[in-house]
Amino acid sequence: MEALLGSSLPVFVFLTVLVFGGCGVLTGQTLAEGWKPVSSVIAYSLLLGVGDRFLAWGLFGGQLLSLWGFIVHTAVIALITLTAHRVAIARRMVNQYPWLYERAGPFAWKERSPACG
Repeated sequence: MEALLGSSLPVFVFLTVLVFGGCGVLTGQTLAEGWKPVSSVIAYSLLLGVGDRFLAWGLFGGQLLSLWGFIVHTAVIALITLTAHRVAIARRMVNQYPWLYERAGPFAWKERSPACG
């Protein structure tokens, strides 16, 4: 497991999921507020992944140049960031255009049906 993660499981949970996952949530929400595309979310997720690997190495003695560690950590961060981005976009569409759209779950919106009568 440590060979796949490039660090120990507690470091992965604390640093990647909690710390950088929290940064990913804030990043996704901020990018959604600026109507940035998904490609921007991926680019920022890669940067967060680099920072995560560096801190895992610098603070906890993990492997700095672990390819699988980088891929796994960055994928988790990207998933969290993309989820936050999509939720924020859906919320923004409904809040900004309430006469056009209504919520269709946490990740989507749908066109508001015309009022008859």
